[in-house]
Amino acid sequence: MTDGYQGKWNRRQLMTATAITGLAASTIACASISAQPIIARPATVRTFVLVHGAWHGGWCWRDVRSQLEAQGHRVFTPTLTGLAERSHLLSEEIDLNTHIKDITSLIDYYDLKDILLVGHSYGGMVITGVADAMKDRIGEIIYLDAALPDDGETMITQGPERSPAIIEQTREALAALAPDGIAMAAFPPEFLGIAKDHPSYGWVAEKLTPHPLKTWLDPIVLKNGGSTGIRRRYIHCTAPVLPNSSFPYHAQQVQADPSWIYHALSTGHDAMVTVPDELVALMTG
Repeated sequence: MTDGYQGKWNRRQLMTATAITGLAASTIACASISAQPIIARPATVRTFVLVHGAWHGGWCWRDVRSQLEAQGHRVFTPTLTGLAERSHLLSEEIDLNTHIKDITSLIDYYDLKDILLVGHSYGGMVITGVADAMKDRIGEIIYLDAALPDDGETMITQGPERSPAIIEQTREALAALAPDGIAMAAFPPEFLGIAKDHPSYGWVAEKLTPHPLKTWLDPIVLKNGGSTGIRRRYIHCTAPVLPNSSFPYHAQQVQADPSWIYHALSTGHDAMVTVPDELVALMTG
């Protein structure tokens, strides 16, 4: 202490202040040690980006996300533009590129690297576009009962080869779901493999929102081979198989391709709702 400070503080005050400071420092040090919980961490902590399918939102990953975070992983569950809590942004301008940009912007904004990117159903279109644009950011990609498009394909043309007449019939059926020309009405949860007596049936029925029609009709542009070159897995939901979908075709194709890892999951299409435990085990295995 300088003489100037001693002019303001007498010897007794200085001794008291010194004692209090020492006691406070010891208390803080002890508190900082005792307040640190001992948390079991997985051998490898990953960053997950989970992309939902049509009519859904980030909400559908609730149970999967909670389990992954409990294991210490970093998890992002964005909602695509025009859906769920972002349904107020629904417009005829929303296209496939809008949804791809939703995810690439998230990855850029948070500077995410070595991502485990997961796409469910229509989300396979989105993650394929993301992988094509940001291949160096993705450590692994998982298609969960999902679309697997080639360059120039749409959601309704990807999969097994079909005649122009069948594709046109499909387009007309989708348009009938969107009488306003903007968004397709949601299917009921039982169509997605969620039984009416399932405890989450009502929750899912309440959360589903119309899906932007244009996103299903836009061809994807892949300049870098999509997800080729990334560690890839395909998970096919088999009980029951989603009716009139391309997913059994994709499952058959990837099983014959050594660059893929294939899993069959004995549940309906919305596996993140019906069997989150089993899905998490596959995603982290």
